[in-house]
Amino acid sequence: MPARETEALILKTFPLGEADRLVSFFGRSSGRVRGVAAGARRLKNRYGSTLEILSHVQLWYVEKETRELVRIQQAEPLESFHKAQSDYGLSTGLAVVSEVSELVLPEHEVSEPMFRLILLTVREIERTGDWTLPLSYFAFWTVRLGGWLPRFDRCADCDAALGSQTVFCDAHQPGLFCEKCRRTGMRPLRHESRMLAERFAGERLDRIAPDKLMQASAKELREASLTWIEHNVEKRLATRGLLETS
Repeated sequence: MPARETEALILKTFPLGEADRLVSFFGRSSGRVRGVAAGARRLKNRYGSTLEILSHVQLWYVEKETRELVRIQQAEPLESFHKAQSDYGLSTGLAVVSEVSELVLPEHEVSEPMFRLILLTVREIERTGDWTLPLSYFAFWTVRLGGWLPRFDRCADCDAALGSQTVFCDAHQPGLFCEKCRRTGMRPLRHESRMLAERFAGERLDRIAPDKLMQASAKELREASLTWIEHNVEKRLATRGLLETS
């Protein structure tokens, strides 16, 4: 059976047996796929650093109808993100991107917008040496592409216009809530944060110059977006807590 070829992003790897690795990758032409990289855990192996988290590679694999896992034959690097992968603080941002992608991407479903979003996010973390703005942009666009973005102009409970007031959200129900309808434990989302969301919707990440005034808004928007992701996948993000320690 001939090998298939795809441009891919490595989402996660897991030890398999004594010498192999189980690899989850997101192929530009294949969607999210899991496969076995034989001998990848040996000291001398043909994969080198190509199976590091969120590596951008050209990948060849063989797929059989009777097997759930594909067999990875070769991976060649297309881009190096060594700085982001080797720095603990930056790697926590990559870990969140990886976990979210694993949860929201259906198996074998091609998504060019998500592929471009993940790649742009990782490139900007590597280029800027900071995950703050890239991760906020990634989380917001993941929610938008998933069809989970709530209305930003009306309260989800009373339908009142939200205007420029601070609004609130939580993980138990979708939507934004006004001051009158807020419940205990809801997170705030200021007007500035909603304006940043509008900017994200209309500008590419690599064309947005970060500044100190943007940091608080980016954090609020990121936390709200991750909350909406958790609500829709019905699972808590294990890596979310790492962001506060990096």
